[in-house]
Amino acid sequence: MAPIPITIVTGFLGSGKTTLILNLIPQLRARSPAYRLALLKNEFGDLAVDSQLASSGSIAGVREMLGGCVCCNLVGDLKPALAELEQASASASGAEGGKGPDRIVIETSGSAFPATLALEVNRLARETGGRYVLDGVVSVVDVENWKGYEDTSYTAKVQARYTDLVVFNKWEAAGEDRYDECLDRLGDLDVDVAKVKSDKGWVSVDVVFGVDGGLARHLTDKDAAAAADGHHHHHDGHEEGHKHSSSHQSEVEVLSIELKGESSDSAVSTDKLLGLLKQAPKEELYRIKAVLTLSAPPTNSDPDMPAPGAHPRRRYILNWAFGRWTFTPVAEDLDEHDSSLDTTARMTIIAGRYESTKWRKKIEAGGLVELEGANKGELIVNRIL
Repeated sequence: MAPIPITIVTGFLGSGKTTLILNLIPQLRARSPAYRLALLKNEFGDLAVDSQLASSGSIAGVREMLGGCVCCNLVGDLKPALAELEQASASASGAEGGKGPDRIVIETSGSAFPATLALEVNRLARETGGRYVLDGVVSVVDVENWKGYEDTSYTAKVQARYTDLVVFNKWEAAGEDRYDECLDRLGDLDVDVAKVKSDKGWVSVDVVFGVDGGLARHLTDKDAAAAADGHHHHHDGHEEGHKHSSSHQSEVEVLSIELKGESSDSAVSTDKLLGLLKQAPKEELYRIKAVLTLSAPPTNSDPDMPAPGAHPRRRYILNWAFGRWTFTPVAEDLDEHDSSLDTTARMTIIAGRYESTKWRKKIEAGGLVELEGANKGELIVNRIL
């Protein structure tokens, strides 16, 4: 069974964490109407502040951890909370076979320390034999009222080091000077962390989330590359499919890669692909998503995680996120409808601004994504955003 990815969203009170999450839901539903997103919220008070708001967004299940900080006195409660959330999600989707969530989002209280929580998720992943996997830690920063990494102390640097993506929110009203100041303060921490601006709380789901069971089908569809094109969405009352010149279009760049072999035995070199995954800088590349045939069994980035299972045709889904990666055998239900079998590999790379041209040249130069053996097949690299 594929692990359930966990995304941690942290940030100070009022920074826009819940808005960010709610803006992801229409994007997910557009990809997969039956998508199940479960939310674990942590509030300091003794009252549920905005669970009703979250539930109204068609989230599969909501579980709250009240009365403390999830990274401190409540960290030991994380395992039973996740189990309860899975059960609630399975009950809610009884008509669909009682399946659990495709993904769990943990929205922390404003003062939560993501390093402790990330380590706990990794510990639970090992303890449960790979039941969970940490997909990313997202920190939301209110640019207008800067509340992020307030100093350059050792603690602040550790916190930033365990952050995969910083979303600068509410920058529109603050102006570019204020935004540049926030960038400088983050730069003073001397850590490599990806960063994007939101568009009034909207960020592309392809940047925030990697691949899971509910989203994998897009990787086996012929229009999978187009799915990564973040400017098709419902936003500010615009109809889906309308292209507008909002700021998020310039925050990321997307490469679509196809590698076609001449026979059904063609396979991507596992060693060379792993070399790409190991050297890809997380401040330049945000996500690498692929469905591909491999020459040898792959390994995940975390040696403590169970090895990827076998696939009869060596067909795997790759999810690379901010320096971590997992391989999952293509599931049987996807296998039956895998329209990508005419290609040995189909890959989407989501890069930071101004980074796609360099990485397109690197991939076209060879040695990163190529077939095993003398026949190198046909490599097609296009920028689609």
